[in-house]
Amino acid sequence: MNKVISVNVKCPHCRTSLMDHENLLNNKPSIKLNIEISNNRGIVRLCSTYGCYDHVSDIEIPNDEIAKFYCPHCNKPLEHTEECDLCHAPMVPFVLEMGGRVSICSRSGCTKHYVAFEELSDAIRKFYKEYGYM
Repeated sequence: MNKVISVNVKCPHCRTSLMDHENLLNNKPSIKLNIEISNNRGIVRLCSTYGCYDHVSDIEIPNDEIAKFYCPHCNKPLEHTEECDLCHAPMVPFVLEMGGRVSICSRSGCTKHYVAFEELSDAIRKFYKEYGYM
């Protein structure tokens, strides 16, 4: 049986959860963000299953465009000085509720993303406890 890993993330600025428990994607809470792309602003919900690229948005997101993401609570931009090593677009950081961070590429269609932990042994222990691995 394959287990899917759903990440729970919060804003790196205000530390408020970005999880939308009322709008599910693939039977998991989605990640709700404000988005700006090609001078259009709207809302996007990202799938919280790690490695899944499904999303829904109330604006068109053309392929290969770079989007700007904002926290829906404090409206601060979610931007990072780090660039994607595949397409050179800015990476978008999120804080993991279990500790560490997840970053995704801001270019529509790019699949670059990663998880980073501050203290690996603590993160592995929390991971095993949360996802039932023994």
